[in-house]
Amino acid sequence: FNTCHIREKATEKIYSELGRLRPDKEQAKTNKKDMIVAVAGCVAQAEGQEIFNNSDIVDMVFGPQSYHRLPEMLTKIGRNRGEKILDLDFPTEDKFDSLPEINVHSSKNRTITAFLTIQEGCDKFCSFCVVPYTRGAEFSRPASKILQEAGSLLAQNVQEITLLGQNVNGWQGEGTDGKIWNFARLLYAFAEKFPQLKRLRYTTSHPRNMDDELIRAHGELPLLMPYLHLPVQSGSDKILQAMNRKHGRDDYLKIIDKLRHHCPKIALSSDFIVGFPGETDKDFADTLALINQVNYSSAYSFKYSARPGTPASLLEEIVPEQEKSDRLQMLQQLVTEQQKSFNLQMVGQKMPILFEKIGKHAGQIVGRTPYLQPAYTMLDESHIGQEIMCQIDALTANSFAVTPVSS
Repeated sequence: FNTCHIREKATEKIYSELGRLRPDKEQAKTNKKDMIVAVAGCVAQAEGQEIFNNSDIVDMVFGPQSYHRLPEMLTKIGRNRGEKILDLDFPTEDKFDSLPEINVHSSKNRTITAFLTIQEGCDKFCSFCVVPYTRGAEFSRPASKILQEAGSLLAQNVQEITLLGQNVNGWQGEGTDGKIWNFARLLYAFAEKFPQLKRLRYTTSHPRNMDDELIRAHGELPLLMPYLHLPVQSGSDKILQAMNRKHGRDDYLKIIDKLRHHCPKIALSSDFIVGFPGETDKDFADTLALINQVNYSSAYSFKYSARPGTPASLLEEIVPEQEKSDRLQMLQQLVTEQQKSFNLQMVGQKMPILFEKIGKHAGQIVGRTPYLQPAYTMLDESHIGQEIMCQIDALTANSFAVTPVSS
C-alpha cells in the first residue's frame, strides 16, 4: 500500500485495508505460500512502528525516501521470512540516481504528457501540515539531471511536462553552469533547450516563492501554460498567521495582481482549509471575500483535520464539525459558480488543444486546453500528440466539445 498522510481519512483507510487483507494473508500461509504486505509512503513515515503494533500481517514499513531500496528490502525479507523491516531514514544520496529511466510508452497507450519530479520536501512548516515531517527538508535536484530526464521524455514524444515538487517553486539547485539557479532560471532553461516542447506546467507552488522573476516568466515564456495553482489556504490574516504561512492576505493579492499584469490571460486555482482552530465567522467571511476578489477557475477545499505531531493539532479553539461542514458547503458553492462561469466564457473561443488519448467513442480523441480543461472532438488517433487550434462549441458536464479550425 502506498499512502498519503495529508488528510486523516487516508490514515484510517490504511488500517481498514489491512483488515480486509488479513484473510488473504492467512489463506496464503495455510497454502504455504508467501504473501508480503508492505505499507509505504507518508503514513508509513509518520506512523512507523505503530503500524506493526496495530497489524501483525504487515511485513515492511518504509517511507517515501526509501522507495529505491525496495528490491534490497524484498531480497532481505525473502532470505529471512518472519523478519519485519522498518526503513524510515532520510538518506543523503539522491534516490533518483537509483531509479530507472522513465519509459512513458511501457503501457499500450501513447503518453503525451508526463510528470517530472524536480524537488522534494518542505522547509515551510505550516502548522497544519505533515509534509516536513514525512518528506523531510527541501531537496532540489541538479538542473543537469532534470534537463537530461526531460530530454529523454521528449525523445519518447512527450509534448507536455509538469514539474513536480512539494514546494516546486522553492526549487534552488545547481545549474548547468555550476552556479545556483532559482526556479525561474530553470524554466527559462527549458524554453532555451527544448524549443520542440509544446507545454510546461508546475505544481504545487507556495506564495512565498513567487518572486518577481518567476512572475515575469509567466508573461515572457509562451511555453509556460497560463494556469497556476497557488494555494492560499485562508483569506484571514489571523488564520494565516496561526497557520504559519508567513504571508498575509495583501501579500497574496499583490502576487495575483502582478501575475495578471504580466500574463492577463492567466487562470488561477487554489487550496482552502475551512474550520481551522480559532476560525470565526469573520475569518471565514474574509476567505469568501478573497475568493470573490480573485475569481478562481477552480479550487480544492477541505475541512480541517488535525494531523498528529503538527503544532495545529495542539490548538484548543476547535470549530464544531457542523460549522466546518456548513462553511465548506458555502465555499464550494461559490468556487463551483466561479468555475462554471470561467468555463462558459470559453464557449465560442478558439484555442489550441493538445490531444492526448483515444476517447470513449469510436473516432473520438480527447485532449486539454491550456487551462487543463478536458476537450474532445471526432478525429482519428493519428492526431494524438498534436496541438490543434479548435473552436469550443459547447460545455458538457465535464468537458468541452470542440471543432478543429484553421488558425
